[in-house]
Amino acid sequence: MQHTQSPMHQAQMRQKPSRSVTADQSYWNSIMPFIGENMPPRIPAPSHRHAAPSGPWPFLDLNDPINSEQLDDHRPALPTQLCEHINPANCRRCWSDYPQSHFPNWTRDQQKRSRISRIIEKKKDETCTIHYVDVDENGEFAMSNSVQVSSRSKDSHWEFMMKPRPKGTRLRAMFLENLTGPVLQMLGTKYYIEPFYFSSSIGWIPSRYQEQVISNHSDHITISLTFIRTMPNPTPVSSTSSLTASSMSHLPVLPNTDQVIDAQAPLFIRSSDRILLPDLLALHMVRSHNSSTIISYHPGHEHRSTPAASLHSRLNAVGHSVYWSNMFAEYDDPTLVFLSLLWYALYAWDEVLEVLYAHICWVESRVINLNDIDLTQELHIIQAHLLHYGSLLEDFRKSVIFVLKTPFPGLDNPRYTPQLRERSKGHMEKECNNLLSEIERLNMARSMQIKRLKNVMNLAFSSVNIEDSRRTQQLTRASMNDSAAMKQIAYLTMFFLPASLVATIFGMNVGEINPGTYGTIPHYLAIAVPLTIITCWAIGTVQFERDPSQRAETEPSLMWRVLGRIGWPIMMLRETCLRENGQRNNPGSQ
Repeated sequence: MQHTQSPMHQAQMRQKPSRSVTADQSYWNSIMPFIGENMPPRIPAPSHRHAAPSGPWPFLDLNDPINSEQLDDHRPALPTQLCEHINPANCRRCWSDYPQSHFPNWTRDQQKRSRISRIIEKKKDETCTIHYVDVDENGEFAMSNSVQVSSRSKDSHWEFMMKPRPKGTRLRAMFLENLTGPVLQMLGTKYYIEPFYFSSSIGWIPSRYQEQVISNHSDHITISLTFIRTMPNPTPVSSTSSLTASSMSHLPVLPNTDQVIDAQAPLFIRSSDRILLPDLLALHMVRSHNSSTIISYHPGHEHRSTPAASLHSRLNAVGHSVYWSNMFAEYDDPTLVFLSLLWYALYAWDEVLEVLYAHICWVESRVINLNDIDLTQELHIIQAHLLHYGSLLEDFRKSVIFVLKTPFPGLDNPRYTPQLRERSKGHMEKECNNLLSEIERLNMARSMQIKRLKNVMNLAFSSVNIEDSRRTQQLTRASMNDSAAMKQIAYLTMFFLPASLVATIFGMNVGEINPGTYGTIPHYLAIAVPLTIITCWAIGTVQFERDPSQRAETEPSLMWRVLGRIGWPIMMLRETCLRENGQRNNPGSQ
């Protein structure tokens, strides 16, 4: 039956496509302040709804119309004719249509929104470097080399991937540097990787999921994890390579334009001239009792993230560790190699908290010794980043729990005895708990630093309040001095008041002083004395308050209160008499 579109859907398709939230990183950058030329850029805000295959609409936001061609396509959602890569001559370039060849619901628009198309459509002259590590069945690291895949060598590399691995290879790890489209498509086709691994890695979306589980044989697990790492400041504030204690005390406060709370951007630590920047650990593992595979994606150099060669050398160093070598030799579970790579994120977190601890100590001494209130803005920024770090550490903890609760299906294969199976699972649980214990320690250290920051901010505000109290005290003293001066002026005025009175009287136009006028002194007194009495009575009416001890228990009405104020001389005389009588009757109360 032909699928018919609703009129609303047809109208949406005729309209200009709406701006996709997931692809709008340029808009996000435009509304946030500029970080700096040499600083790593802010990472994209993660779209968690597009993190795992369980989401039925990959990279389709609610305002994005669904492609009509996809709705009209009545072919099965699962591809039925896939190349099995048995004969390399027949499967030449079978990878070129990935991901849509293996996952038809990933259309061109969704690949564009997920940024996968950015990798596929890269310049053809770019080269991807793949760093390999092979672990044999004895737990020894047998091969470690690097291969460069260019547009000219991509076919030969595909033939290399089709060849069987050396006999006895338990695991192969691949670290991808400058991932290109052909390499992405080859890996996705060869190992049947869900595109969500590449999209969550490219988009810095934390994710963890298991897929393609085959009982007693194999499965796929994916972990994409954002963590924080420290590195020297690429734009140093001074020409010196290091900062001494004396020079740190004179470091300028950052301008207000630079102090922005943006947890997705690097954090500048000026006491040590370092930055705390987001980094990515994106791992996909194909676990099989025949031979397992680990794929590690590494972002471009502009993010200053961990290079593929660095993590490759770290894994080689794990192979030279006595503790881990014993585990690899005793247990066949390839997840142990996967788990060892998670320790890289933990090392980075530990170094970050050490740098923050030293910086908070420096801030505390600056606030105590210099009363630098301008540091409060910087303290709020650091506290906001620490709160964000709490969510990242929680993702880290959940990722380790995911590994713990997702055992290797191949251990249920009949070739493993129940005793060996239980020992292997018990050891994996032990190593995961070791890592979880360290993450809990990191979280406690982060919480302690948040409390110390609050303490420093309270100290800064207390210092400001003390300084305000000092200034208020100075103003009070100045006001008292002004009051004393006003008293002296009042005394001086009283000194000249009699003379002013005499001069005023002699300037009066009355017959006794100035003959020939109609006014007399009795006329003056007849007006001045009543007016003075009325003025004094009005002032007393406004300012009169009854003695609290003489008030009645019941409040009088409004009329009696008004009459009491008008007759205040009588009320004052009455209260005085009552007070004197009370003192005579109770002489001991004085």
